[in-house]
Parts: sequence; structure tokens; C-alpha cells
Amino acid sequence: MEFPQYRVRFDNKAFYKITSLTTFEEVLLVGKRFNIHLVHAEKYFEQMQVHEMIKGNSEMYKMSTEKEFEKQFKAAKEYIKSNKNTNNMSTPKGIPSVDLSDFLSDDKTLQQNFINALGSAYEGIGFVAVRNHGISQNLIDKLYQEMKDFFGLDEATKKKYHIEGIGGQRGYTPFGQEHAKGKSAGDLKEFWHFGQFVEDGDPIGRNYPENVNVDEQPNFLKIGKEAYQTFENTGRHLLRAIALHLGLEETYFNPFIHNGNSILRPIHYPPIVGEIEEGAVRAGEHEDINLITLLVGASADGLQVLNKQNEWVSVTEIQDHIVVNVGDMLQRLTNNKLKSTTHRVINPSSENLGTSRYSVPFFLHPRSDMPLNCLPSCIDADHPKAYEDITAGEYLTERLREIGLIK
Repeated sequence: MEFPQYRVRFDNKAFYKITSLTTFEEVLLVGKRFNIHLVHAEKYFEQMQVHEMIKGNSEMYKMSTEKEFEKQFKAAKEYIKSNKNTNNMSTPKGIPSVDLSDFLSDDKTLQQNFINALGSAYEGIGFVAVRNHGISQNLIDKLYQEMKDFFGLDEATKKKYHIEGIGGQRGYTPFGQEHAKGKSAGDLKEFWHFGQFVEDGDPIGRNYPENVNVDEQPNFLKIGKEAYQTFENTGRHLLRAIALHLGLEETYFNPFIHNGNSILRPIHYPPIVGEIEEGAVRAGEHEDINLITLLVGASADGLQVLNKQNEWVSVTEIQDHIVVNVGDMLQRLTNNKLKSTTHRVINPSSENLGTSRYSVPFFLHPRSDMPLNCLPSCIDADHPKAYEDITAGEYLTERLREIGLIK
């Protein structure tokens, strides 16, 4: 079989250059915006995508040409270049900002600058805003509509999807059930969990609960799956950059996150009415458990990060970006080199108490057998080993007990 081969999606909004059975370049047109991806088909669904494209007679893909692909690729590069450092994108306040397209480009200087900026942010405040992240606005909009429709259902219907005995790993978790570590007051939120979709016969799939569909919303699970796998792919790129910053092989994290125990969590913070428990807030101050967290499109302000000066800094104006922060697992692995920073979601001002807030974090977890032993390269005389050896699964169980999701 000869490569490269060229295909175009049926709607003429995605163009592909297939360079092998496991790699392809992709140019996406989202509205008037372009994204460029280099995909290494490590997951089953990506491998099936390559297979479908090569078949050439699929309903999803049509034959194309090098000329057509290069035309679209050139237009995408020009679009991305012209939109750098312009007012077309918001400038996040409170945390540094980076551009993932720099890392995914073939420009070594841009790639290294991205690695340096990401590493500096994670050694400092532990948070960064990422633009050109590869999660289309169309997908975000579809996911938000599904979650708003679900959280708008009556309480009896929603509680059909609350599954006892699995620590909230899948399905619906009712209002006030989760609390921050060390707090007794429940957070003023309700949420849903999508988990891993194991599609390659990996035995680890037997360890995960099945994902849950919502009978009242026929596209709910389909859109949730698409969002989950898109977030996961973006997270994989970011972990490649983190690995390089740490002096590891670029693909160090890949085997640990393949079919990992990640969670996509659509959250609804309902309007605050009447009396609330003393100390209750939308999300109490906490650190995330996992490796990294990707947060997209909060519908209202409220996120605050605790900086090195012990000051709460509001993260605002993050349109067109996702917020990505270090979790405790990555902090532990790097012996505190990368910072898992305390953050919270505060209650709205009095005039906005009657409004809902929605957000969608993706908690990127590894497989449960990943050792979180401090990396030798992060231990020296000035930075002695700070943590006992533990696996990701053991650590997760310990932390879920602390926040009230398992007893």
C-alpha cells in the first residue's frame, strides 16, 4: 500500500493526508476557524478511522488529492498565523496563556517555546490557559446543550441515573453529595460522569463500570463519547510537552493513559435560593486528584486560583481557551516540581444568585497500576523525596474517601 493518501470528509470540512496505517494529518474547518492536528492512531477508534478513510468507499470519506489538501493546509496555517497575538481571541486574566498549535507545528523553535512556557507555568502557579486546543466550538455547544437539557429534567428522572455503590464513577451525582477535602458542607452542585470507552479488547475494560445513556436524550451518550475522546487526545498532546519539559521520553505517559481511568464531568451549579448550609460554596477550595485537568467553557465567572502570595486570583476572560491545571498525581510524581494549586468556585454576587453556572472539566487519570513513585530526576539534596511509593489506583481510592464519594 502506497502513502501518502488523501481523503476529505463528506461535508468538505475536514481534509486528511494519510501517511501510514497509524498516522495522518488533519485540517479541520470549524465555522470560519481552522485547526491542524497530527494524529498518531494509538486508540482503537483512531485506527478504525484510518481504516475507513483508506477503504475509499465509506459514507464518511471521499477521495481527494494532494493539491486540495495542500490548499487547505496552507489556508489553515495562514489563519493560525494571522490570529496569533490579535484581538480575535480573549486574553485570559489571572493565569499564563499558551498556544497548542505551536507545539503541534513543525517549527522546532515554536515547539520549544511552548514546552518552556508550559513548564514555567506549571512550576509556578500550576494553571495555564490553552488556545487552539483542538476541541471545536461546535462540539462544546452540543455538549452544553445536552447537559443543560439533562440538568433541567425533574429530580425523580435525574435520580434514575444515580447508581449506588460505585463511588459516582458513572452517571448522575445529586446536588450537595460531594464536598471538598476536610470540609463537611456539601458543594452546591450536581454533576454527571462519563468514563473510559475501551474499544480495543483491553482486559482493563472489565474494571470499569459501563457508561450510562439517558433514555430521554438519544444523543446524550454519543456526544459525551465524542467529547471524552477529543479531550483525551488534547490531554495526550499536553502530556507529551510535559514529559519533554521533565527530560523524559516524549511518549512517557502514553502507555499509562491508554485506556486510563479518566472522567469527563459536566457540572451544574444551580441558582442559589433560600437558606444554604454555613460554609457551603459552589466548589470548596481543593486540589484535583488526577494528572492534569482540562476545563472548557465555564458559562460564568467564579473560578479562583490561590497564588504563591496566598492570594485568591480570579480567572476570567477565557473565551476561546481551555484551562489546564496540574493535579496531585502529577505533583506527587514530580516530587513537587510541578504544582497542584488550590482552587475553588465562589458563589456569585448577590445580583447573580438566581443564575445557573455550567462547566465541563476532564480529569485525565492514568491506569490504576501506574506507579506514582517520585521520578529520580526530580529528587536531589535540595529536594529530598517527599512521598511514599503508591500506585494511581491506591491513591485515587484514598482521595475519593476523603471527599465523600466512597465510604
